[in-house]
Amino acid sequence: MAEAKKTEAEASPAPPKSKSKLMLFIIIGVVVVLLAGGGAFFMLKKNAPAHGEGGADTSSEGAKKQKTDLGAPPAYYKFDKAFTVKLQSEQQDAYLQTEVQFRLENALDQDLLKQYEPELKHRITLTLMSKQATELATAAGVQKLANELRNVANQVLGSPAKTGGGTAPADTADPGDPVQSVLFSTFIVQ
Repeated sequence: MAEAKKTEAEASPAPPKSKSKLMLFIIIGVVVVLLAGGGAFFMLKKNAPAHGEGGADTSSEGAKKQKTDLGAPPAYYKFDKAFTVKLQSEQQDAYLQTEVQFRLENALDQDLLKQYEPELKHRITLTLMSKQATELATAAGVQKLANELRNVANQVLGSPAKTGGGTAPADTADPGDPVQSVLFSTFIVQ
């Protein structure tokens, strides 16, 4: 009987050792998980400043990288109302009514356009009013107007002017310009 009591006595101290081993494994596991999480956080944090250092300059670089994504669908901006203006004419009064849309390089530029919309409407209206009906009678004249409006919009948005002196506007926009082209949904000259 004494031996039976000893085996029971020996058995009772054994569980605390297995509990201490279990606690040791749990602590080691938690430490490993924390180290792995901390390492991952450090690596992500280390890469984030490389994209964000330098303030606004790098944010525009990041936006340009997103803008040049070839797989991204184009973004468009349409003014809420059509433009209706009286054209320059020596003979009979002529009017132009057109809906203008911009093809944007990046969908993020839509917010920029909304901020500058009053000035854009004003400058577009002035540009349209300076035209004569005979200038807008051909497809080439309408395309020239579209290129001119694209350059006006990019000037308002802060892009450098593409036209020099009296030369015609370029047929294509710079890849960094927010407005890549101007499209007319309707174009009525009366």
